[in-house]
Amino acid sequence: MKTKKFSKKPTDFFSSKTDPVIVYPNKNLGNLNLDTLLEVRKKIKKIKEIVIPPRDAKCFEVKFGQFFRIESFEGPQVGDLNIFKSENLKEKFFSGKSRAFYGTHLSTGDKLFSNLPYLRSLATITWDTLDWYGYDSDGGSVHDVIGTRCDPYTEKLINKKDYHYCCHSNLTRALIREKKINPKEAEFLVHDVLNVFMCTGFTNNTKQYFMKASPVRPGDYLEFFAETDLLGVLSTCPGGDCSSTHSSDEAKCYPLKVSIWSCDEKNLTGISPSSITYYDNSHGLS
Repeated sequence: MKTKKFSKKPTDFFSSKTDPVIVYPNKNLGNLNLDTLLEVRKKIKKIKEIVIPPRDAKCFEVKFGQFFRIESFEGPQVGDLNIFKSENLKEKFFSGKSRAFYGTHLSTGDKLFSNLPYLRSLATITWDTLDWYGYDSDGGSVHDVIGTRCDPYTEKLINKKDYHYCCHSNLTRALIREKKINPKEAEFLVHDVLNVFMCTGFTNNTKQYFMKASPVRPGDYLEFFAETDLLGVLSTCPGGDCSSTHSSDEAKCYPLKVSIWSCDEKNLTGISPSSITYYDNSHGLS
């Protein structure tokens, strides 16, 4: 945590100090379609709803050109989202690279990229009713890509307890039910999440991951445009609004709703399904 000081500072340290440089400038990633999508979303029609009970997870499918929303409708609740390319579950959301592109928390206009060796945009965030929150005085914000997902292994490691309704477990069970695959295969497919509605950050002194009460309320939602055919899996976190605890039955939890929305295809003129970032690795990896 960089809090122990066993080594000595070089006497010439300040002479070699430089200004920060953004590693992955995102201006070339392109939000060229955002203005169009912001217009299209005004005329979309709801075609399906899925309700995810507290401490559970469900799968949902979204086709290219459709929108989907994750919605709060009963009380403050955080959700953990996994996204896959529907016909290839090996291609899935890459939270680390999305974080490197856009920062620790995502909002309108940001894209959710898939893992290597694909690296395509799976979805674009097209509306965020919590964008007013920004960053608070603790450095906290909502919809993070810094937390991994609560899981039973970490709970066992830290608290020596068995808990079966962590988001990792919920997401795994949902995949098993939906795809009829064995538990071990499903568990390897579950990946680091977009923590929808969760309010998090890094502490100023030790830079440790923290959570605080989510500002989400009934009526809030995070909306996405599917840039290819997707399989989504959403878990309602056992921490509820994550104001004090997670991975337990103590927190008050509420259901979340996923809604799928369609639009007239003629309004998507000029918008095509996203494609993978092609790279010929026959030389670099041979």
